[in-house]
Amino acid sequence: MKFLDQAKIFIKSGDGGAGCVSFRREKYIEFGGPNGGDGGNGGSVYFEAVENLNTLIDFRYQQHFKAPKGQNGMGSQMTGAKGEDIVIKVPVGTEIVAEDGETVIADMVEPGQRFMIAKGGDGGRGNMQFKSATNQAPRYAEPGWPGQEMWVWLRLKVIADVGLVGLPNAGKSTFLSVVTAARPKIADYPFTTLHPNLGVAWVDNYEMVIADIPGLIEGAHEGVGLGDRFLKHVERCAVLLHLIDVNNEDVVQTYKTIRRELDLYNDKLANKPEVVVLNKIETLPADEVAQKQKALEKACGKKVVAISAVARENLMAALREVSQFVTRDRRKKTEETVDVRPEETGVKKAWSPLD
Repeated sequence: MKFLDQAKIFIKSGDGGAGCVSFRREKYIEFGGPNGGDGGNGGSVYFEAVENLNTLIDFRYQQHFKAPKGQNGMGSQMTGAKGEDIVIKVPVGTEIVAEDGETVIADMVEPGQRFMIAKGGDGGRGNMQFKSATNQAPRYAEPGWPGQEMWVWLRLKVIADVGLVGLPNAGKSTFLSVVTAARPKIADYPFTTLHPNLGVAWVDNYEMVIADIPGLIEGAHEGVGLGDRFLKHVERCAVLLHLIDVNNEDVVQTYKTIRRELDLYNDKLANKPEVVVLNKIETLPADEVAQKQKALEKACGKKVVAISAVARENLMAALREVSQFVTRDRRKKTEETVDVRPEETGVKKAWSPLD
């Protein structure tokens, strides 16, 4: 299935049905009076987050969603039928953004979450509703109220615990394929990865979802390369796993290049916890690796884990480093969820990965 993480669609809720102008006409009843029924309400449009979707590819083939209008009112005080609601199913992690591309209308982050994006128009009142002491036979009924219509952007941000970042060919896809069951495309040329890949890694009987995005280059925050189109996919992660190829001539400058792109992209990524990993150590002598590892630790001010994804060396140490941040993030979300009491607020309990 082709991966698509952005789509623009048109939404229109149903118009309300028109009220009816009708009078009671029966034998031996001289003054029957008005009996026109009200029109039915138009159908509303909802979004629903579902777990079995992981791409927005379906919206490439259908961009218009229109709910049916309400049925017109009828005589004998019969109200028209309500227009049927339509439910648009999207992957968990989808943002619904206004046409301006900036205003976030809703963030669908919980499986089963529903959001009404457009309410159906109200049905018009029939002439029976307008009868009064001074107007016994009104010949007027309201038309139905129009529904809402709009263009919206759908932007998918994958839900993962760990985000892999680094320059192209840093070994991110190889790392993902070794520590999880994912099978991303792996080759020795830049931008082999063209869309995010997800995999589940297990650390001490504890699972983590890892996301691999296309490699970043200088200017990525402005869209250079594959740039900011994919940086959004690691915004929801608890921690970033920053992979650096030990064969780079200046590993410190490599680290600073990626950090600068993250800092310029937005504060959310800039302040996210980070674990720095030096990859492909099997290609250099141990003393040279140690020298680069020491220089990198001095530059970033934190522990640097040296690994070899190909040789499967020291991988568990890197995973344990990131798992502590994932555990802390999940605990924090659980505590925030417990603070909200659904029985008191009437709000459904928020979903947590620990549920």
